[in-house]
Amino acid sequence: MGLSRRHLPQRTAREWLSSLPVSVMLLLVLLFSTSTDIHNQLLHLGERVWPGYQQLRVDPVEPACNPLVNIEAEVDRLAAREAPDDVTALLGPAEVDRDALRRSVEASVRACEARHLDYHVTTERMTTPVRVYRAVEHGFSDLTLLGLGMQRPLLILVVMICAVTATLTRHHIAMRGIETRLDYRVSYSAQLAANLMLLSSNWLFLESARATIVDMSAIRELVHQLWVLCFALLSLASLWRLLRLPDGLASGGSLTHAVMSIPLYAIMCLISGSYFISQGYAQGVGVYLGALMEHAEIFINVALYVWAGMMLKQTRLATLVFDLFRPWRMPPELLATVAVIVAAVPTAYTGASGIFVIAAGAVIYHELRAAGARRQLALAATAMSGSMGVVLRPCLLVVVIAMLNREVTTDDLFTWGALVFALTAVMFLLITMTINRQSRWELAPVAEALPQTLANLRPLLPYVLVIAGVVLFYRFGLDVAMNEFSAPRILPLMLIAVLVYEALRFRGQQMHTAAGSFRHGGLESSVRGATNDTTAEIGALLLLFGLSISLGGVVERAGIMEHFPQAFASPWAAMGLMVLLLVVLGMIMDAFGAIILVSATVATIAYQSGIHPVHFWMVTLVAFELGYLTPPVSLNHLLTRQVVGDEEVRLSRLDTGTFYQRHERIVMPMLVMGVSLLIVAFVPLLFYGL
Repeated sequence: MGLSRRHLPQRTAREWLSSLPVSVMLLLVLLFSTSTDIHNQLLHLGERVWPGYQQLRVDPVEPACNPLVNIEAEVDRLAAREAPDDVTALLGPAEVDRDALRRSVEASVRACEARHLDYHVTTERMTTPVRVYRAVEHGFSDLTLLGLGMQRPLLILVVMICAVTATLTRHHIAMRGIETRLDYRVSYSAQLAANLMLLSSNWLFLESARATIVDMSAIRELVHQLWVLCFALLSLASLWRLLRLPDGLASGGSLTHAVMSIPLYAIMCLISGSYFISQGYAQGVGVYLGALMEHAEIFINVALYVWAGMMLKQTRLATLVFDLFRPWRMPPELLATVAVIVAAVPTAYTGASGIFVIAAGAVIYHELRAAGARRQLALAATAMSGSMGVVLRPCLLVVVIAMLNREVTTDDLFTWGALVFALTAVMFLLITMTINRQSRWELAPVAEALPQTLANLRPLLPYVLVIAGVVLFYRFGLDVAMNEFSAPRILPLMLIAVLVYEALRFRGQQMHTAAGSFRHGGLESSVRGATNDTTAEIGALLLLFGLSISLGGVVERAGIMEHFPQAFASPWAAMGLMVLLLVVLGMIMDAFGAIILVSATVATIAYQSGIHPVHFWMVTLVAFELGYLTPPVSLNHLLTRQVVGDEEVRLSRLDTGTFYQRHERIVMPMLVMGVSLLIVAFVPLLFYGL
């Protein structure tokens, strides 16, 4: 009797075709990365149990030499071979040194005997337990090698499925959402043009690679073909969307607003593609987009971070953390400061503010709103939630800077980064508590708040134990510490462990989380809900990252930086120009691509102008964050709108009052990071030469 239909999972087409394959691929990434750690531990364990285990990893081969050779007969044979012939005899008598030959033969025999002894000893040690253990260890070794080979194809498959999902669900990142029919037609027409440009560019890149690379590997061929397939499907998705005008869109609209609804990736593609075509380099966009493959691990990690953030949204964890602060009756401005400061820690692990906003912005926004924060303040804090931690250990951005610039070390950057973090945190507190504080400062008495906080801490303890268990398992079971390199694979498993705990503890009960109030449906339901939220976000973010690299290629190939002087006579003048340039770069490029570009161009000018390298890179990181918060692009605000919804942003625009109060979500972050940037950039110049 077959499985009854009612026992089959009832899923939507999107869940079968998008969420399910993406979750499988992300789990494969975790499996491949963890298999490396397990394999390393298996090698260490094998060496401890069977010293010399490396010799036991392969079947021994019997030596071909003969250890029973007759030494004197072998000496005679060699002496006869070295005896002079008739021609060489004309040069004079030559004697054969039989003693030297005998010593050589004896040494060869001893070496042969040793090889035979090793063979017999190794054969005797090749017991059944060793063979079983070796088979398991080889299995993990093969899995690790498979993971290394599949990393790039998996990344493209994730981009392909998620980008198509973002296109079909109208989830790409744009300066404003689609509201009218004109917005819709202009947006999807531009997306279709950009996707066709990407398709043709990658096709030309594939043909060029086939023509110039004599022996192209199968993996490289597959990577090129997958890119072509990716943008073919993306073109079909945008065409299908363009031909199917949805209901509910308003009529009318202006062309200016419609242009602003074009996704940023499409704008970047059309600009960079048009430039490369004008230069006779039509495959240029495909070439620079292929740079994603040079940093495949970083961008796979982006997907894992977003997935972990969406799983966090499914748990009670954030609500329980905020419950610790609620008894103190903090004014919303102070609570927002606490939230932004606490968010700096996970930001330091994710490595970029945009990633953190996508991953956890919805959690922060809804919890601040639940605690009484006004929309403008909650939106500002959400946009800034990832801005402070990029200078803290162990942020991957700082590691990349140190890798590309020998003039600085991670220790120096992190030491000064802690001071920059303290400065921005103080600035956030001062500005929120002075310029537009609308709540009275009436903290609850300690005698009243502390017992309630301790009581609220009790439900949090199981989560702490689950998280600590995962970290300790990796630390002592796999010898992997929690750092910027291991966090991408540990965090998702940590959140899965939390979801397992909640499924066992709360299945069938009513849950209150940042994702809303719902009846807990079990582990599969939670993971599915998180992955549904993840797919479109990953597609929008990774496509934006890839095209920002292409736009950086335009800046590089156009030689824009060649028009700037190679050095300035005054570090003050150099710093003024650097600040403006770096903020602009932060407005149009993602952090990783911008750092690569700055390292190759602007950094040298700064060094030669007398700006200390550590000082320059601290300014760069703060300037980038200001750029991500500054209109007209303001990427972090766009990502905030992406995760909290257009309706919340629309309602925030209905606020009345002063200009600052009506635009606090934009002005306040700019003030915090702008004042911090001026201090970081120019105050240290006062101490130069002292």
